[in-house]
Amino acid sequence: MRIASLLGLFLVFTTAVSANADDQWITFEGKDGPGKGKHIVFVSGDDEYRSEEALPLLAKIMAEHHGFKCTVLFAIDPATGAITPSHQTNIPGLEALEDADLAVFLLRFRNLPDDQMKYIADYTNSGKPIIGMRTSTHAFNIPGDRKYHEYSFNYNGEYKKGWGRQVLGETWINHHGHHGRESTGGVPVKGKEGHPILRGCKNIWGDTDVYGVTKLEGDSDPILLGAVLDGMTPDAKPVEGKKNEPMMPVAWVKSYKGTSGKTSTVFNTTMGAATDLVSEGTRRMLVNSMFWCLEMEDAITADLNVSIVGDYKPTKFGFGGFRKGLKPSDYK
Repeated sequence: MRIASLLGLFLVFTTAVSANADDQWITFEGKDGPGKGKHIVFVSGDDEYRSEEALPLLAKIMAEHHGFKCTVLFAIDPATGAITPSHQTNIPGLEALEDADLAVFLLRFRNLPDDQMKYIADYTNSGKPIIGMRTSTHAFNIPGDRKYHEYSFNYNGEYKKGWGRQVLGETWINHHGHHGRESTGGVPVKGKEGHPILRGCKNIWGDTDVYGVTKLEGDSDPILLGAVLDGMTPDAKPVEGKKNEPMMPVAWVKSYKGTSGKTSTVFNTTMGAATDLVSEGTRRMLVNSMFWCLEMEDAITADLNVSIVGDYKPTKFGFGGFRKGLKPSDYK
């Protein structure tokens, strides 16, 4: 009987592990903390800056340290079930946005089917808060014969320049810093040093470069500028000349009024690649932004816990450089 009982427990355990290995997204239920009872959905899907590594890290921090339920979605190749950032047309689990209190996006040139895009569109127009990271300024590239074509980064109709410009404030422009050679140092906008999102943030830095910005949409309010640094380390000096005269905004806040008539609070940063999050200042800015967007400013303290959960060794940015064959459960 004892052997049979142990065998039964073993079978239950192995079945649970096998089932979890094929899950198409991951959820961290969260522990005690100010976020208990609130749900953050992180939507990854870019083929250059390792959103599939960056967003699970942020989810773990928000769940483990602050009590939020966090769901992370991924670009999945349906033929293999593996995370495949270069697969542009499938992010399973977007229905999680229906009960999200906050959505965090790190997307690039996605061409999702209408049934998946509907969840993003519904959330966008719900009045709930939105955070965009790095390439989310050019999140979508949807053909002209499709329902959500106006969300595309280069759309030239009334919804000019698409979801990135209209919702987050800007679309894809260019690499202002030299990609792969000039990193980014965060410089608070004069008068914004005390903004809650920047509270306690020292030495905001990322090894990704500063993006070009032309005209920020609507009521966009820059809070952080990006010094183009002459090198790929935090102690590199700002380059001399026009690249830093003036500096480009790399983080701003704004609002977005959707078709429902309700208004969302928005934070966007052109920083946020997986390697950028090695910097405590950059992690802190993003964690602070989530509390701020959720109207939980009182929880933002200069010593708020933003420490890395688990072993975090992010993959260098670059096309095709993602870790092959991994399932969502590998990030849990």
